[in-house]
Amino acid sequence: MLKVIFLAALTGFTWASDVLDYTDDDFESKIGDHDLALVEFFAPWCGHCKRLAPEYEAAATRLKGTVALAKVDCTSNSNTCSKYGVSGYPTLKIFRDGEETGPYDGPRTADGIVSFLKKQAGPASVELKADTDLAKYTSDQDASVVGFFSDDKSTAKTEFLKAASALRDNYRFAHTSSEALLQSHGIDGEGIVLFRPPRLNNKFEDSSVKYSEDKYTSNKIKKFIQDNIFGICPHMTDDNKDQLRGKDLLVAYYDVDYEKNPKGSNYWRNRVMKVAKGFLDQGKKLNFAVASKSMFSQEVSEFGMDGSSGELPVVAIRTGKGDKYVMTEEFSRDGKALERFLQDYFDGKLKRYLKSEPIPENNDGPVKVVVAENFDSIVNDDSKDVLIEFYAPWCGHCKSLEPKFNELGEKLAGDPNVVIAKMDATANDVPSPYEVSGFPTLYFAPAGRKTSPKKYEGGREVSDFISYLKREATNPLAVQEETKKKKKKKDDDKTEL
Repeated sequence: MLKVIFLAALTGFTWASDVLDYTDDDFESKIGDHDLALVEFFAPWCGHCKRLAPEYEAAATRLKGTVALAKVDCTSNSNTCSKYGVSGYPTLKIFRDGEETGPYDGPRTADGIVSFLKKQAGPASVELKADTDLAKYTSDQDASVVGFFSDDKSTAKTEFLKAASALRDNYRFAHTSSEALLQSHGIDGEGIVLFRPPRLNNKFEDSSVKYSEDKYTSNKIKKFIQDNIFGICPHMTDDNKDQLRGKDLLVAYYDVDYEKNPKGSNYWRNRVMKVAKGFLDQGKKLNFAVASKSMFSQEVSEFGMDGSSGELPVVAIRTGKGDKYVMTEEFSRDGKALERFLQDYFDGKLKRYLKSEPIPENNDGPVKVVVAENFDSIVNDDSKDVLIEFYAPWCGHCKSLEPKFNELGEKLAGDPNVVIAKMDATANDVPSPYEVSGFPTLYFAPAGRKTSPKKYEGGREVSDFISYLKREATNPLAVQEETKKKKKKKDDDKTEL
């Protein structure tokens, strides 16, 4: 009896899911019921889908009644998945009024999904009518961009709304025609003001910035926002990290927590900002941010830093090209250590940090072992073609490939122009332009063209590799053929008596 009740409870829990389950039979008829919907195309066996499931479910519950979250099992609904070009799992797409509007490239956490979709729901810019509306809107933890327009049909408002529509994924927009609000903010006819989050207010920069161009165009407005939205030193989070990365960026990692400890979070941030402003005022080019070392623990470890204990920030720079520099001196309260680190960076005196295993003492095997420290001498040797596998020690596919890769190395051991190599991508920095997002990933780096390696997409049998190298190798391939030993039958050894 208890077993039946337990199963019924489980069944009830399944029925209570706030994620809508669509199939080939009802997707087209039901997706149009929602002004805005996020759809996950998944496969039950997919590991990434399983990890996403609880976050997706939590987000669906929090967004219920605002944004619909749905899912489609592509193993049993291939027609729908094929129609929307699904080629990997999970694939997430945004739909408005039943029409696909593009892929979802936002965070995969419940908080991130909720934050992203709240910005997508409703109009790109909300209307504010009173001081209380504006005060509440600009008190959010994210920056706010507000347009002030006395004429609802002005070109400025039209261009503002175009910019809001284009950038709604990342930023918050509002507008008002309230005469009282225009007057209280010193706006004569029209204007745009960017309000920074109150929790990040500081003495080194203004809490708001006014649009100062004479002409209003959506492109100029977008540039104004992107140039000013973060200020001198933003708080990097899971939501905004992708907007901050890709540039030359210094991050100070410490116990940043604006909910539980806003005063302490700003204490160290202000010290970073003071030093940063000094260099920025000199015209130095670098972006700055602070981040929680617990939330970004993986990133901290990529710099070889210990973020497990201690209140002092740990500091590192990652350039747009992927080069890393670590501040080895302990962060000082007077900011002098950070000043010295930055001065050495701008003077070109810092040694680039490489996460690397030790260079092997013996590397005479058929497959050369590559680490970050010997990558240039082996893979970037301009005189040789190199086929390299980036693997992870725990990867099952990599383990299956290992004997075949070793056999390939043995077959080509006599070719002085070709190197077969492997690198543990979990223990070593993978240099640009190699991109490794799964394991195993293989690249061919041809002699004389090391800046343009080719990703290997072929079969993984020894014969497949040989055929590929015969086509791509700079010089004719020298393949060592196996010697076939013929075993004699016992009868051949018998002597007649």
